[in-house]
Amino acid sequence: MKKRLFLAAAGIAALMSGTALAQDPLKIGMITTLSGPGGYLGQDIRDGMLLAIEMEGGKLGGVPVELVVEDDGLKPGNGRQIAEKFMNDDGMKLLTGIVFSNVAGATVPDIVNNDAIYISPNAGPSNLAGSECHENYFVVSWQNDALHEAAGAAAKKLGFNKAFVLAPNYQAGKDAINGFKRTFGGEIVGELYTQLDQTDFASEMAQIRAADPEVVFQFHPGGLGIAFLKQYAQAGLNGNIPMVLSEPSTDAVVLNAVGDAAVGIFATAHWNRDFTNDANLEFVEAWDKKYGRPITYYASQGYDTAKLISSALAKTGGLDDIGKFREAVRAADFKSVRGEFKFGPNQHPVHDWYLLDIVAGPDGKPVAVTKDKLLEDYGDAYADQCKM
Repeated sequence: MKKRLFLAAAGIAALMSGTALAQDPLKIGMITTLSGPGGYLGQDIRDGMLLAIEMEGGKLGGVPVELVVEDDGLKPGNGRQIAEKFMNDDGMKLLTGIVFSNVAGATVPDIVNNDAIYISPNAGPSNLAGSECHENYFVVSWQNDALHEAAGAAAKKLGFNKAFVLAPNYQAGKDAINGFKRTFGGEIVGELYTQLDQTDFASEMAQIRAADPEVVFQFHPGGLGIAFLKQYAQAGLNGNIPMVLSEPSTDAVVLNAVGDAAVGIFATAHWNRDFTNDANLEFVEAWDKKYGRPITYYASQGYDTAKLISSALAKTGGLDDIGKFREAVRAADFKSVRGEFKFGPNQHPVHDWYLLDIVAGPDGKPVAVTKDKLLEDYGDAYADQCKM
């Protein structure tokens, strides 16, 4: 009799344990940059994802989830260490969050080669889009070159023929300049690579003035872009030499910080606050209510990343079968805030790009207004190099 009672108790304990395990949230590891001049980029990606999770009642696709966030400090070594901890110590199989391409380059290969899934809400370096693509690697935002190819196409459409180009000396900066030149087609009268932590651009301003271009293209995300635009205005260049910029240089935080100096800039983007599709209207309303601060491209990409994950989890119920989850992600069966969205053969986005005008809003502050569609169903230059 005692033996039966023991077995029954053990059975109940096992059942309760199994129930508890079934209710444990799926942990999603987020490696992102939360500190330094680019810290708000990671904060907005994080908060966009958290907003989507909150809107689904703490779940994604009906599965309870927990977003575990750590700051990489914009250091590739930190990113790699965090990824190893997430996978080896915590057993995570789904990671996301990286902002900067130098961190992605040091971190993503280890993740995908460890049979884990990585879904990028921002960084999309060229090498990982082409010959080093992987079936476990997805990018929701863009391929680095592509967002600057939109800027090159805009400069060409606007009739500029001579350009001066600048970007930080790291993978995304090189991709930026290559992307712009690929679609611009005009003469490059100056090309400079700045430091990733640079905030004094006096020398660059002098070189721009000396080269006398028709247009300037520069890519400096976050605080770097704020410093560049302010100094461009202080040097008296913004009234004489127009700029055509891609979206990391004209996000809402940058515009708010720069003020009048941003008015008149031509910008390009795959998303803008004024998009009227249902998914974006819901997102913008929820963001404003929850956070009450400027909404950026990064926030939209974090939100879209969470919605993509949600669409996959709704089909698989979890990550027990990585192959099935991977196929569900590849289907991209969700409503993106940017409108039409699908993955190309290298699992990077195929979507539209737009020309925006930066104008003074009703309150006098600069705001981006969507003007024309530049590129339709546009992928990237590296998809044909990807062999899966």
